[in-house]
Amino acid sequence: MKPIAVVAIGGNSLKRAKETGKFEEQQAHARETCRGIAAILRQGYRVVLTHGNGPQVGEALLRSELAQDVLPTHNLDVCDAETEGSIGYLLQQTLDNVLQESGIPQKVVSMITQVLVDANDPAFLRPDKPIGPFYEKEEALQREERLGWKMIEDSGRGWRRVVASPHPQRIYELEAIRACLDAGFVVIAAGGGGIPVVKFEGHLKGSEAVIDKDRCSALLAMELGAELLVFSTGVTHVYLHFGKDSEKPLFHLSWEEARTYLRQGEFAAGSMGPKVEAALRFLDRGGRRAIITAPEFMAAAVAGGAGTEIQPPVLLEKEKVPV
Repeated sequence: MKPIAVVAIGGNSLKRAKETGKFEEQQAHARETCRGIAAILRQGYRVVLTHGNGPQVGEALLRSELAQDVLPTHNLDVCDAETEGSIGYLLQQTLDNVLQESGIPQKVVSMITQVLVDANDPAFLRPDKPIGPFYEKEEALQREERLGWKMIEDSGRGWRRVVASPHPQRIYELEAIRACLDAGFVVIAAGGGGIPVVKFEGHLKGSEAVIDKDRCSALLAMELGAELLVFSTGVTHVYLHFGKDSEKPLFHLSWEEARTYLRQGEFAAGSMGPKVEAALRFLDRGGRRAIITAPEFMAAAVAGGAGTEIQPPVLLEKEKVPV
């Protein structure tokens, strides 16, 4: 059986700064990513594709807010589901076309995915996950006062709303994802980190939260026994001192070096930090390769010639320290 690769696409890699986010714009960006996925399939992997939805779910909430005088508003978990479906459709159609053009006979399936979280997760008391568009400070503070949103300055790019981001516990549709993989499909799953659900009196119930896509992608990769985890993002490499005159690209990192830099605060909590944290967790639990790079360099990075690759830990089991 061929090894599994989980490829995680950032929501901001589909919608770029200063773009309107029209379907055609996002699909054009998706083609670059899908060409990389085709190359990974040629390298002998079975592929599960995940994606972010930060800008898109924020826009879904905004549409709901603007239409509230004539239509019922939607809860955040419903907006999670809506964007998982719409982005899944965009990627499924685009990847189907790219695979056909590339002479690869595989088909693509997109799966709405629920992810179990703990209702008592302390994240519900400390919202920190950025979603939606960027705002100028004045507008952000107005929304904070008028709508009760919590707003933060995000990596020097502007102000964004933040919501609760509980840790994913289990991929509810895991066996369905595995069955589709075994049947030869490329699977799009756990979009936007999946739809957060809790168990309440023995039944599933949606939760007002957003699960971090990177954490969920790592969990999915671990539960599937994947060999490779790729984070496709807006930069070609992981950097030290990112955004400063002294910034330095990193090409290969040991597990121990990456953990040290993470704990020193080198990687921003709202952007690169979760990717490095998720990569470390995946590698610590048996994954063989974790790569972070931009969509256009994804194929070269998997072949060993681009991006940033974090190596598995070399410490003895008794010496390992949790991420």
